[in-house]
Amino acid sequence: MSPYTFEFEGGDVREWTLTEAGAEPTTVADYTPSLFVGGPDAALADLNDRLSSDPKVVATERERWATSLHDAHAGKRRHVLRVTLERVAEIRPLAREIRGVYERETHAPGTFRLFDVDLEPGFRYCLDRDLDPTPARDLRTLRLALDDAALADGDVSALELADDRVDGGERRTLRTLRRRLERRNPDALVVSNAELIPLLERRAEVLGVDGVSLGRRPGWTRLASENTYASYGRVGHSPARYQVPGRAIVDASNSFLWHQSGLAGIRYMVERTGRPLQEAAWGSIGTLLTARQIRLARREKGVLAPWNAWEPERFTDVETLHAADRGGFTFAPEVGFHETVHEIDFASLYPRIIREHNVSPETVDCNCGDDARADGVDSHRVPELGYEICETDGFLPAVLDPLIADRAEIKGRLAEGPDEATAARLRAESGAIKWVLVACFGYQGYRNAKFGRIECHEAINAYAREIALEAKRRLEDADWRIVHGIVDSLWVTPRVDAPEPLADVIGEVSAQVGIPLEHDGSYEWVCFVPLRDSIRGAGAGGASTDGTATAGGPNPARGTTTAGALTKYFGKRTSGEYTYRGLEVRQRSAPAFVAESQRAFVETFDRERDPEAVCDSLGRRLSELREGTVDPIDLAVTKRVSKSLGDYSQRTHTVAALQRYERRGIDRHPGQSVEYVVVDDDARGSERVRLALEEPRTYDADYYATLLVRACESVLSPLGWDRVRIRRSLRDGTAVRLSTFTG
Repeated sequence: MSPYTFEFEGGDVREWTLTEAGAEPTTVADYTPSLFVGGPDAALADLNDRLSSDPKVVATERERWATSLHDAHAGKRRHVLRVTLERVAEIRPLAREIRGVYERETHAPGTFRLFDVDLEPGFRYCLDRDLDPTPARDLRTLRLALDDAALADGDVSALELADDRVDGGERRTLRTLRRRLERRNPDALVVSNAELIPLLERRAEVLGVDGVSLGRRPGWTRLASENTYASYGRVGHSPARYQVPGRAIVDASNSFLWHQSGLAGIRYMVERTGRPLQEAAWGSIGTLLTARQIRLARREKGVLAPWNAWEPERFTDVETLHAADRGGFTFAPEVGFHETVHEIDFASLYPRIIREHNVSPETVDCNCGDDARADGVDSHRVPELGYEICETDGFLPAVLDPLIADRAEIKGRLAEGPDEATAARLRAESGAIKWVLVACFGYQGYRNAKFGRIECHEAINAYAREIALEAKRRLEDADWRIVHGIVDSLWVTPRVDAPEPLADVIGEVSAQVGIPLEHDGSYEWVCFVPLRDSIRGAGAGGASTDGTATAGGPNPARGTTTAGALTKYFGKRTSGEYTYRGLEVRQRSAPAFVAESQRAFVETFDRERDPEAVCDSLGRRLSELREGTVDPIDLAVTKRVSKSLGDYSQRTHTVAALQRYERRGIDRHPGQSVEYVVVDDDARGSERVRLALEEPRTYDADYYATLLVRACESVLSPLGWDRVRIRRSLRDGTAVRLSTFTG
């Protein structure tokens, strides 16, 4: 069996291989990692001479590698300098020296191109040694959790072990932890926060509780410090990462995959990317996609992974730029109430476009030219843009094809009705695949993508627009009306009493475009919600606010507008299940009471088909608020922090919460979240809120009334009802301040 987790100590590597009883270590002393440097021959010779005296460098050697997908596509290999070092930890420092010292002193900027620099240690080791770190048996796990307040206070008595809390003080908790570790012998520790690793071992030492070791051997190592970063205009926070001997750490506070697909999804991505379990757990979706690309590029194409993206955007005339810079196609939703609606969507549209049309950085305008065509290599042109795509098998389709095939197979197996344990694993694997397939398209336009190219991004969009328009034409010819469409999904309703069977139309479109168009669900009714500003504009007066209900339900011809709308809707499937998109109920920041109330508003709307009845439901909820019968913890608001406390200029609720966290000694960095209850919105400073962990007993009813009315407005706005009309229709006579319905 291959090892599943690794430790790097000096120049040695310790491999941990799973056994039936646990895991066994093997020390490897002969591993020497390398980075590669490309550039002009004279510059490489000079660099070779200068590195000969560097104590970090074990050896240098000239080798021939493809330094880009274009090189591999054209069958070219270039001379590069392999620089071998004794320790993995010295790779990045040497790369910075080459770029910032050697190049700067004697050569022009950009003379050297560096490769295989920023690979994580475990992934690098598996790549170099051609190891598959996929666990060879089911993993035993142990979950450890500690709330933020106890973590900040260094109090481990509140530790939860596998969802069970141990009472009786810190010593008893630590002894119980020791017994659980010995009895369970876990292969992976799932921790609520990685800071638990050093805290537990330190407290055991201080309190004299012997034998408490989270690893299979004593000790722990900090792999990386915490840091704050910005991506796509959003601030994120990466906590410190730790390692213990012989066990993988899954930090629930720093693992997107854990929350989306659990251990089964992480394990699947280990198999497909070659990143060991712990590195796969904390890796972002883009990171995992890049790892898969790097491994395939090295194994199949002989291409090194560039440290920095080097693919310049080609010169484009204004006409082509105008056609290219359009994004996906969207059919503006017909805001309002619609009955008998079907949702259809293209299965993995963008990944399948990449595969079906061979879109890849090296195939788009690859310059194969007449010589290639003379050798029987065909090409085709991208619609609207005219980019020529070579038919030689592309790299990006090869990256995605196994994932697409796996997801299709999983869907088929789930349709067969497997037992619940198998179904849960399959759903987890499918979820992990979904996120990588979602990211693959956008990553082509990401400026730091190692194997990205903006022309690929543009070509994929062009094909998607053509496919959407083709589907629209065929559906309308068959007497189906599109009430909304976005990228790969369409919502349609019959235009006549007996349109062509939808299944027949779907089959024809699928065959014509080469990508499966699938029936995703049927709805008894769907409401598309307008933008909030357009609600107020409609509410100023006129027919658009009428929205009257008849015996058959709200009249969709009234209160319906195409005023700018996002994909924000709710509806009832024919199965009886309600669907929500974009509403407060789906927003992470929405308090539980507000989300649950909005569900009640939708259910009332479905049952009564009367906006007045929904307002009655709102009135009862407002009464609960004002009577103080709502549990304050159900009113907790969760917000992401975008700046440090001192950088905020406005005194917002987030600032008040940050002040209270600071007072309790709990760090909150940009990218992390705060959770609070508004107790007095008219107060100043930190007194406006109480943290959820402070177990507040009161709340500001007026503030939460505002949120409730907004949630009700989202439900009734498709009928043209705004906050003013909702206020007029409240029947319980509750006095609500004017600010509840404005701003």
